[in-house]
Amino acid sequence: MDAISHLGNFFKICVTRALTQTYFSGWGGVEAQGICRDPDVSREKQIQFADDMQEFTKFPTKTGRRSLSRSISQSSTDSYSSAASYTDSSDDEVSPRDKQQTNSKGSSNFCVKNIKQAEFGRREIEIAEQDMSALISLRKRAQGEKPLAGAKIVGCTHITAQTAVLIETLCALGAQCRWSACNIYSTQNEVAAALAEAGVAVFAWKGESEDDFWWCIDRCVNMDGWQANMILDDGGDLTHWVYKKYPNVFKKIRGIVEESVTGVHRLYQLSKAGKLCVPAMNVNDSVTKQKFDNLYCCRESILDGLKRTTDVMFGGKQVVVCGYGEVGKGCCAALKALGAIVYITEIDPICALQAW
Repeated sequence: MDAISHLGNFFKICVTRALTQTYFSGWGGVEAQGICRDPDVSREKQIQFADDMQEFTKFPTKTGRRSLSRSISQSSTDSYSSAASYTDSSDDEVSPRDKQQTNSKGSSNFCVKNIKQAEFGRREIEIAEQDMSALISLRKRAQGEKPLAGAKIVGCTHITAQTAVLIETLCALGAQCRWSACNIYSTQNEVAAALAEAGVAVFAWKGESEDDFWWCIDRCVNMDGWQANMILDDGGDLTHWVYKKYPNVFKKIRGIVEESVTGVHRLYQLSKAGKLCVPAMNVNDSVTKQKFDNLYCCRESILDGLKRTTDVMFGGKQVVVCGYGEVGKGCCAALKALGAIVYITEIDPICALQAW
């Protein structure tokens, strides 16, 4: 409100100055024509104008204006960021690996940015549950039977509100889960905190270094008295780490689930070399993954990612999309809807014909 009142006073002074200059000089000397010949009136106007100028000097200095502008800009950014109001500035100075945190149950078997963000993360998970009715129905129908009892799943995926619903569903069905992030930038810190508060051993935070990334994966796999028997991976990094660092554990794995093109490619390489001694499921090539996630989800995420990183308007921009598969179709549709001029490159004749 102080900024608004200062701007209002500044506007009033500018208008007053403009009218004063016009009144006394802009009309060819109207004072000489008898409109304002009383010196007392002129003196009164000068005093009032001086008071207005004194009021204007109360407006913040250059440094103050910069700080005010930054605070307004920062508040706008904070309102856009999902967890900004829950983030302590001191959190950025200390690595989560160097913190001693415990949840409300006294457990410290996790490593997240700030466990105090758990309440906010829980609300995000509850919102995601409303759009994931299949998992919620499965959870309600089978949680009494505990069909996954005995399963010890180590996972490495994006840690968002949506994957949190999957993780908690696996736990509700009887599995023991330990989780890390497959991407150092996509982790929602508040969601990771909510999972840690719920008792899931999660090791992830946004902005990990490469060393942090591998440290988190190792913490998930290497734990005394606990050995994974299933792997749920996105990208193949977890599978690669277990295969290289813990070959005895890898041999005892009962199954691997991989959901990315890169991870599946790595599995095929192991299979061709005769080193894949574990059953593996290629989720990436499933119909629901190809026809729904690749098309509809990428159509949403392409805009979100580009907007967050560039903060520019796309109307009239010339955009080149390489490939017109399911992902390309979704990306092109989203960019075209924003008014971008979309060019497509494609080597498959059928997809190229679709693009045409």
